Amino acid sequence: MSGYEGNPLSKPKIADSIVDLIGGTPMVRLGKTGRDAGVVADIVLKLESMEPCSSVKDRIAKSMIEEAEKRGDINSSTMLIEPTSGNTGIGLAMVAAAKGYKITLVMPEQMSLERRVMLKALGANLVLTPAAKGMKGCIAKAAQIAESLKPNSFVFSQFSNPDNPKCHREGTGPEIWYQTDGAIDILIGGVGTGGTITGVSQFVKGLKPEMKTIAVEPVESPVLAGGAPGPHKIQGIGAGFVPDNCHLDLVDEIVPVSSDSSIETARSLATSEGIFVGISSGAAVSAAIKVGCRPENAGKMIVVVIPSFGERYLSTALFAELQKEAMAQTAEPVDL
Repeated sequence: MSGYEGNPLSKPKIADSIVDLIGGTPMVRLGKTGRDAGVVADIVLKLESMEPCSSVKDRIAKSMIEEAEKRGDINSSTMLIEPTSGNTGIGLAMVAAAKGYKITLVMPEQMSLERRVMLKALGANLVLTPAAKGMKGCIAKAAQIAESLKPNSFVFSQFSNPDNPKCHREGTGPEIWYQTDGAIDILIGGVGTGGTITGVSQFVKGLKPEMKTIAVEPVESPVLAGGAPGPHKIQGIGAGFVPDNCHLDLVDEIVPVSSDSSIETARSLATSEGIFVGISSGAAVSAAIKVGCRPENAGKMIVVVIPSFGERYLSTALFAELQKEAMAQTAEPVDL
């Protein structure tokens, strides 16, 4: 491994704050799911689902708040505000709680019930916007709330905030390089804000320019490829517009994945490998399997970012039927 020194995975033996435990996530090789599909590449999963609040967005939450603190943009009287599809909001709520900030989060109403409960449990004020308005409506509502609270408000604007890709350029990217000994050939990730694939690509391509970056988006909303936005079930990606933090000049290919394929793959990961992930993770792995089956990728290492844990999706299309089944299940008699 060349071009990078040090161990980016090091953490304190005992942390002073939950915030200090963000980052340093493990990696695991895709097993049966890949073999059954005829994959010829080496697919490795970066388990961001194992962050303190179970998603990759914990990283940008820490980065955006701490960089805002350094600049003097926020203080103890500031109301922090952010539009979110859920995971960024949960990360921000966690960091805000740990640091003693007040926070208001604006989320489209169609996002999972688990997200709503988690945000409230972490002490956040939650505002919902109409599903039909998508993330654009969410962003507009957050701006309106911030305007009404000026000058004691601050919106992080994750879709354009440079502190988003910065944490991946300085954290996630070096971790992946270290964990793979620089052997990564292809990076695959879904695009929500675009910060993850942008930041990781900026770091890794700086050391290995030939690495390929593949962005994943819903086939039902192929905006990155120049198509029209549309409804889909892959929460967390496919916002309906190209975010400023998604630097398409770093992207070598865009792979569209259907909601159904994403759900099927996420379920398979749970039952076949014990890897419990959300719908957007299913989308990323589904895309990786397609790419990993190509003959030209035989023996190459594909790194897939797994953005969130499956427990956050129990009430969604991913596990709704199992939830109904579990709720209807009754106790069996026992002879003592």
